[in-house]
Amino acid sequence: MNMAESRHLEGLRGKLKRNEPMSRHVSWRAGGPADRFYIPADTEDLCAFLRQTESREPLLFVGLGSNLLVRDGGFRGTAILMHSAELRPELRGDGQVHAAAGVAAPKVARFAATHGLAGAEFLAGIPGTVGGALAMNAGCYGSETWDVVDRVETVDRGGIVRLRARQEFEIGYRHCAGPKDEWFAGAFFRLPGGDGEASRERIKELLAKRIASQPLSLPNAGSVFRNPPGDHAARLIERCGLKGLVRGGARVSEKHANFIVNPKGGGTAADIEGLILHVRRTVLDRTGVDLTPEVRIVGEAA
Repeated sequence: MNMAESRHLEGLRGKLKRNEPMSRHVSWRAGGPADRFYIPADTEDLCAFLRQTESREPLLFVGLGSNLLVRDGGFRGTAILMHSAELRPELRGDGQVHAAAGVAAPKVARFAATHGLAGAEFLAGIPGTVGGALAMNAGCYGSETWDVVDRVETVDRGGIVRLRARQEFEIGYRHCAGPKDEWFAGAFFRLPGGDGEASRERIKELLAKRIASQPLSLPNAGSVFRNPPGDHAARLIERCGLKGLVRGGARVSEKHANFIVNPKGGGTAADIEGLILHVRRTVLDRTGVDLTPEVRIVGEAA
């Protein structure tokens, strides 16, 4: 339904859907519906929507849906889709790269390489959007998102966009904490000059490594657990003999033990969450290491 047709929300250009299956919007291809699902036309439209949303309304910002699981009973609130294939990074006058929160992270890597900027190559290996990468300080191959971020744009419930410095956030391994009830709207990346051809070759190398080591042909959400200090979650999971473990339609990947896959798309969110809990308990019982999930789990059980 077009927002202009709503009796309660006026002057908006985005689209509002009701009871939208979140399985369409998460990379695991599982999960229940969101009561409301809004697709903003742009940041200005998003701000207008937020200004007309009740202050108690639960909000769920969604990018590419990697690193997210919505339980089978669905999400009692409004999910907001930030990702758009039409969004592109931009080169600003100060030499920094700006990208809206809904831009896919690999686009930033390729854009930087095309413009002779180095240091963003690792973003090609992050299967999410800029907003999601900021929210969890996503990283791979020895680099993390906030390593290359100069400042960010946020939006709050009142529809106010703010420019915030890196220093205003608490940044750690797969962790970012900032002002309450603000969500990322964009980021400015400060990148040194480099060799564009060398950057493109590095991106190819990283993608080849990712394809060789991860089950990318099957629905998954990337790494399920953080790596504990001085070790790797995949090694601990494999050591406990959990590779290939099945629960319903979900399975611990035989290719990479820190991935849970939904091979036929028939696994439920409960299957996936059950595997996460079982793997965590088993690793804790057998090794004494309590693995911390990277995955955000929201919503109600069926």
